[in-house]
Amino acid sequence: MSRKGSAKEKTRPGVLVTGASSGIGREIARQFAAHGHDLMLVARDEQRLTGLARELREKHAVNASFLVCDLSQPDAHEQVHRWVRKQGFSVDILVNNAGFDVYGAVSETDMQSELDMLQVNITALTTLTKKFLPRMLKRGRGRILNIGSTGSFVPSPLNAVYCASKAYVLSFSAALSEECRGSGVSVTCLCPGGTRSSFHERAGMERINLMKFGVMDAAYVARAAYRSCMAGRRLVVPGPYNKLSMFVISMLPLSWRVRLAGQFTRE
Repeated sequence: MSRKGSAKEKTRPGVLVTGASSGIGREIARQFAAHGHDLMLVARDEQRLTGLARELREKHAVNASFLVCDLSQPDAHEQVHRWVRKQGFSVDILVNNAGFDVYGAVSETDMQSELDMLQVNITALTTLTKKFLPRMLKRGRGRILNIGSTGSFVPSPLNAVYCASKAYVLSFSAALSEECRGSGVSVTCLCPGGTRSSFHERAGMERINLMKFGVMDAAYVARAAYRSCMAGRRLVVPGPYNKLSMFVISMLPLSWRVRLAGQFTRE
């Protein structure tokens, strides 16, 4: 069941951000607000959404409304779409940021948690894109920003299902970008590495080796996301350490890549 925050009358093109209550999603919302965009915020945490919406209105004088919604529910995309239409918003930029990780060996992790993760990381991202992309194409303008991961490039032991879901995000985004070429709609995939946020804490990954090297601030990642999205870039890997790591790893045979990735996902 969803609960709705108040909304002002729509006057400017809007940005819909999922997973907006914390981490990279919250910082991306702040970036768009700082550049004068109205915000539509979607996440599960009503208290954080309320505070963020108030902050954006007061600090940047933009319209900011929110929908409390659990994207792991099969009908979540319908809830979001109905809410957007009821509010009279125009989704000119869609930021599919919502996602989470389930850490551990496939033989030991909780199946329902991983099914929920796939629902959020893959299904919600895809269905929300299908809901809002046609209108963007009809208008001849729009932007989609999908959040992948450096794990999009590397199958990682103890993170197998998550990285597979992010590989989908990268593949889907790249193909969709080509489908939209020349239409006025751009599709960007952001693939951050380790980032300081509650994301890794929720997954119980604070102590893994990945979080000891080249870890970035969420605000830094969000700035790279905003610039790349507005420039219409297809792919961005923020941070020089991550860029170099992905370049080196891409040169290795698959078996070496998987083995090396396993060193980073262990404590």
